[in-house]
Parts: sequence; C-alpha cells; structure tokens
Amino acid sequence: MHQQVVQLQPRIRVQEAEQWSTGLCECYKDMGDCCFALCCLPVFTCKVTRAAGACPCLPLLDCIGCVPPASLAMRASVRERYGIKGSAWSDCWYGCCCYTLSWLQISRELKRRAASHASSSSSSSSARYAALASQQGAHLV
Repeated sequence: MHQQVVQLQPRIRVQEAEQWSTGLCECYKDMGDCCFALCCLPVFTCKVTRAAGACPCLPLLDCIGCVPPASLAMRASVRERYGIKGSAWSDCWYGCCCYTLSWLQISRELKRRAASHASSSSSSSSARYAALASQQGAHLV
C-alpha cells in the first residue's frame, strides 16, 4: 500500500472579524456585480437583499426619504451577522453618500463569507453554500 504523507496542512484564511473583507471602492474585485449595478441598480439591490435572506422588495423603500432605510438595514444586518465594526452613523453615511458602492460592498461581503464558510465546513453543509460561492466574480442571481 502506498500512503501519501501531507507535509503542509491547508490553511484556512481567517478574515479579521471586525473588518469588511473588501474596501468600499474595491468594485474591480467583482466586475460582474459592478456592471450589473451600473446597468440596473434597483434590480441589483433586490437580488442582494434576497441573497441576504430578506424580502427582495425591501430596497424599493429607499426612494421614499432622504435616508435610504433598506440600505441602512442591510448594511447593519450584514455588520451584525459577521461582527464587523461600524455604527448606525457610518451606515447612514455610506447609504446616503455612497449608495451604489455600499450595495456592492454588501454583495461582495455576502459572497466572500459564504465562500469561506463553504470551504471551512464539512462537505454536507458546503453543498448549501455551493450555489452562492460559485458565483464569486459574478452577480448574485
């Protein structure tokens, strides 16, 4: 019998839990989402909201006031879910001043966290995340 000895154990890259995995202006890391958001932002925000597990129609509320409630809620939800530092004030700032960039960052975060969860989980639970993780570099559909 031939046995293979593993010299180096694979390392899971652990993302620092207190930071976003990508910066606000790092749209180039997911050009598919960037193009999708630039072409049809309302549909993009609804797809991201659905991927996060919320009502896909939630972003339609953003047009009713000067402070976009869905953007604030989604950003706060993702921060809370992954333990990312921030505050309601920062969420408000990004939602009002960097609306599209904020949604793109949320989308990248959801994809990257799903992909890292799938790679660190057992094969049975990684099947649940395979669809989202395989979309790395593509828009959420």
